[in-house]
Amino acid sequence: MVQSTGGRVFNVVDLEREIEAEVRNTVSFREPRPNPAPARTRTAILSMPEYVEHRDGASEIGRLSAEAVVREYEAAAKDIEAMGAELIERVRQCEAMTRDALAATDEMRETAKRYREEAKRIFLQIEDCSLMTAEVRKTCTELKARIAAPPTAPA
Repeated sequence: MVQSTGGRVFNVVDLEREIEAEVRNTVSFREPRPNPAPARTRTAILSMPEYVEHRDGASEIGRLSAEAVVREYEAAAKDIEAMGAELIERVRQCEAMTRDALAATDEMRETAKRYREEAKRIFLQIEDCSLMTAEVRKTCTELKARIAAPPTAPA
């Protein structure tokens, strides 16, 4: 068995049948077919890639075999190119996701910065309240001590 890059598996009998069908199709162009393929599809199937050319002296079977094989390789090459285009699209999507992730990270940094600033503000406010409370307690203690102290003789 021979496996093509296009994903189809051929055995010798299938390949011979395909070649025979191509020979019949090529020979019987003048005869109308019951359900012909659209001209665009048939042209795409029958046309050979520009990078190959038949050599003089090649038999009809050899030519058809070579054409069938080169078409399979060309189809595989086009699939590979399509995968490359798909890969480029995925790279673009990854780049967009990276940009979005970086923007989200910047936003998170800003949010964390605001939280720290708010924590500092609350910290200072609590300490100010604590200092004020300590001063009030000290004043109260001093005032209590003055009230509780026996009166001193006038001088």
